Amino acid sequence: MNMKSLLKSSAFMMMLAMFVALVTNLGGWFPESLTPNIRSDLTIWTLVVMLTLSLSRIPYRNLNPVAHGTSVLRAVMLGLIISSIIPLIGYYILKDTDFGNQATGLIFVAAAPFAGSVVPLSYILRGDMEHAARGTIVTYVVSLVWIPAIIWFTLGESVEMTDVLITVLKLLGIPLIASRLLTKVKIDKDLMAIFLNLCIFFMVWLSVGATNFKGIPAWVFVVFALIAFLRSFGLGFAVERAEKRMGIGWSQRVTDILMASYKNKGIAIALCTSGILGPITGDAMVAIATSIIVEITWVAFMDSVLFSRKRMERELASEA
Repeated sequence: MNMKSLLKSSAFMMMLAMFVALVTNLGGWFPESLTPNIRSDLTIWTLVVMLTLSLSRIPYRNLNPVAHGTSVLRAVMLGLIISSIIPLIGYYILKDTDFGNQATGLIFVAAAPFAGSVVPLSYILRGDMEHAARGTIVTYVVSLVWIPAIIWFTLGESVEMTDVLITVLKLLGIPLIASRLLTKVKIDKDLMAIFLNLCIFFMVWLSVGATNFKGIPAWVFVVFALIAFLRSFGLGFAVERAEKRMGIGWSQRVTDILMASYKNKGIAIALCTSGILGPITGDAMVAIATSIIVEITWVAFMDSVLFSRKRMERELASEA
């Protein structure tokens, strides 16, 4: 596999980013000049650029939510509501323990919608592209309300909601508007994939590299890993099995699994590091960092096993 292929591989770049970030963190080599405020600004604006480019590849056609009510409802239910249940349960179980600050990161995992890369992944894996594109736009619009609502419901007056709203408008409002101006601009798919993966690499390194892992017992990481495993692997397999038993075909199943199990960790990182948590920001990143490690494994598993080319060909042949 050549360098270009590696740079285009989301799974490889995420694994490499996590490795470099952990080496930087545990080696004590993270630059002190990158203060929390600088990291916050870099994370937010990197994500704004990424989302703008990703959403700009979604055309205007077939976006009407009224004409496609079932598809939209499915996307919102899977991508926001159902996918938030497990991390929220985890937060409420742990919030009154000695590691409640770390568990706060689960709120941002719950609040984040599914990843913007659900659309290109649906294309690659022969999923339902129209459902993926329409669901992404509508879910991200709903997230303008959903994210502040989850944060207010869980954290209430302990955070400044005005700051939350401003951060959400930056993260989602700007890309939703700016992306519509770029829909007809031609961008090479390979170059765009490489650029987005490099952005992901940078954000993972920037956030995980600065995460405070010191003094945390191993069992805490195991608990966060278990929550992340249930949210990614458990929910993904549950949707796969349920929809297959219902006789739902490959294309819809692929996209629904991606929507339910593949969270936008960039949004979770950006929300956590935006400053709304104050001094416990570094602690809260522990749950998000652990979740990223598990989700990288899930992405690799989906790519090589669950949605492998052999299985895809076999499923599509049986449907035909």
